[in-house]
Amino acid sequence: MIARNERILIIDDDRDIRDIIRLVLELEGFKVDELDNGYFVDETILSFKPQLILLDVMLGDMDGREICKNLKKQSSTQDIPIIIISGTHGSKHLLGELCGADDYISKPFDFDNLISRVKLNLSN
Repeated sequence: MIARNERILIIDDDRDIRDIIRLVLELEGFKVDELDNGYFVDETILSFKPQLILLDVMLGDMDGREICKNLKKQSSTQDIPIIIISGTHGSKHLLGELCGADDYISKPFDFDNLISRVKLNLSN
């Protein structure tokens, strides 16, 4: 494992998905924090200072696209890359247009693809 400085925030209401993503990212050396809803996104971003956010579309009673839209409107968070992770069959292009996401990964996802997309978005 290579120690990295990049911090990634996972926002997903499915504990199993969060656990798997956390494990994969930590094995790659990333620092990871997670939320199971969008209620404390602003506070967590302020304290954790992520360089990238992995955001599920369906968060129980919240819509990840709205969270994404709000983050992209704020000057303090607009430059943080957001990768939408979704099991819905919406198009990547449409999701990006609707909320301003930087990338899209569909569920179920391949771990190698997840890591490569994370690294790609961190390097942009």
